[in-house]
Amino acid sequence: MDQLILLLLISFIFLIFCFIFNTRSSKSAKNPPGPRPLPIIGNILELGTLPHQSLANLSRTYGPVMAVKLGRANTIVISSPQVAKEVLQKKDHAFSFRTIPDTLRALDHDQISVVWMPPLSQWRVLKRICATEVFSSQRLDSTQGIRQRKLRELENHVSEFCKKGEALDIGDAVFTTVLNSISNTFFTMDLAHYTSDKSQELKDIIWGIMEEAGKPNVVDFFPVLRVLDPQRARARMICYFEKLFAFFDGLIDERLQFRGSEMESRRFNDVLDSLLQLMMKENPQVSRSQLLHLFLDLFVAGIDTTSSTIEWAMAELIRNPEKLKIVKEELKQVIISEGDEQFEESHISKLPYLRAVVKETMRLHPSLPLLVPHKSEAEEQLCDGCFVVPKNAQVLINAWAIGRDPSVWDDPKQFKPERFLEKNDEIDFKGHDFELIPFGAGRRICPGLPLADRTVHIVLASLLYHFDWKLADGLKVEDMDMSEMYGISLHKAMPLKAIPIQG
Repeated sequence: MDQLILLLLISFIFLIFCFIFNTRSSKSAKNPPGPRPLPIIGNILELGTLPHQSLANLSRTYGPVMAVKLGRANTIVISSPQVAKEVLQKKDHAFSFRTIPDTLRALDHDQISVVWMPPLSQWRVLKRICATEVFSSQRLDSTQGIRQRKLRELENHVSEFCKKGEALDIGDAVFTTVLNSISNTFFTMDLAHYTSDKSQELKDIIWGIMEEAGKPNVVDFFPVLRVLDPQRARARMICYFEKLFAFFDGLIDERLQFRGSEMESRRFNDVLDSLLQLMMKENPQVSRSQLLHLFLDLFVAGIDTTSSTIEWAMAELIRNPEKLKIVKEELKQVIISEGDEQFEESHISKLPYLRAVVKETMRLHPSLPLLVPHKSEAEEQLCDGCFVVPKNAQVLINAWAIGRDPSVWDDPKQFKPERFLEKNDEIDFKGHDFELIPFGAGRRICPGLPLADRTVHIVLASLLYHFDWKLADGLKVEDMDMSEMYGISLHKAMPLKAIPIQG
């Protein structure tokens, strides 16, 4: 009997100890705050058509680390540079997995894509290939001539609108320029012409992919419906992917036939040739299937995000003529003092105001406002143990909200490139300064950043150096429509059309 009483007493003390421990644990690490979810659907209705803006508004109430329930999906939204740094740098390994939108499972893209596949074995190989064969400084330096030719073609195209006094759809023109610049770097060929329907066809495919990947899909909220694909979103994505894969497959076949012909001595100095050499080694580093999916990633992400950033920059400058005047004067002063007639990539480092314009555009209009989603493979703690991120929770970094946070930026809604001069001159968008992370940061940072950096600056500089711009139909700058259209990338809802005037 005495032993039983002693055993009960020990058990009672043990239960008290567990209760105290759990209470302390719950106080030291708890679920982040957030809006109360509705039964079954959670907070889905609060996302609206512009989820990055809706989540930014909610974070003003619930804080920079916020939990929302999207159907069955636990989602943690980060809206401060300090916590973004913890997720993307300090605990990079823990959060380097991806939440996969159902549409990106089309044709097993999530298993092969350098963007979406888990950060294990083959992902490291593909990342290294991107760094050494596609976006290395040596590769980009060797292809400067291609980008210069594409700039001259853009200038000739814009000049035709000058002569006619007609308004140019700047987004369309820039899209064709970026598309041909990238396609010549990869395949030594143009894929579109300014006056052809093929450019629009490719634009429709690329924007369709970005739209399907970014818009709400009931399957992402309720995975049990995956087998049904009730919105037919994955079916549409399969159609888009098949069109691009058929095109890339044809290029690979053509190049392989060429390599086996009598003309093999004439080598192509392009990305496709370099990757085919890796594919044809005795111990191949990359498979044909991986090449197809890699080209899809690089084309879709590179063309769409780069062209939309340039369009936003042009819209902000036309809307702010005093800023436009400053950047044009800087361009003329530097280019004339160098004794050149054309803008060269070597000029970029000598143009602090132009660089500030690009940074300010990316602050206000990040191409991927919620970046690419991250995921925690295990339960993790944030903010010195104040919050718990549940296992398998989706983690969204709201770069759009960080860029407009009044505690980080003065007058955050105003377009002020000057903020990046003087004391803020060292802030950049290359993953080290978490106030400005349009390309992400850490091991999953966008691999195409080096090419995007060069392309945005040179295309924007060319449009500004050679031409003045005015709005069509007597539209005043204060009446410009600057509203957004959300896919996985951020576009102007109303395309920017302006009349070029020979500068």
